[in-house]
Amino acid sequence: MNKKELIESIAGAADISKAAAEKALNGTLAAIAESLKKGDKVTLVGFGTFSVSTREARQGRNPQTGSTIDIPARKVAKFKAGSKLSEAIN
Repeated sequence: MNKKELIESIAGAADISKAAAEKALNGTLAAIAESLKKGDKVTLVGFGTFSVSTREARQGRNPQTGSTIDIPARKVAKFKAGSKLSEAIN
């Protein structure tokens, strides 16, 4: 499912226009991104938890040359599925 299909699904389920569904989805995604940017967790009970973790700096290899390169530390977004989501897919 892509974003367009998700918007159509939201509009049908909530009985709202596609434009309103798109605004709601974009607002939700922006709020989640802003909270993660601050370092906060976002928990949607039954669905899952979005969080940020830090990936340590490490060394890797350039596959073309085989030379060692330094990969800097960075923050990455994580998602842990909630119990109801896990049950729904199994």
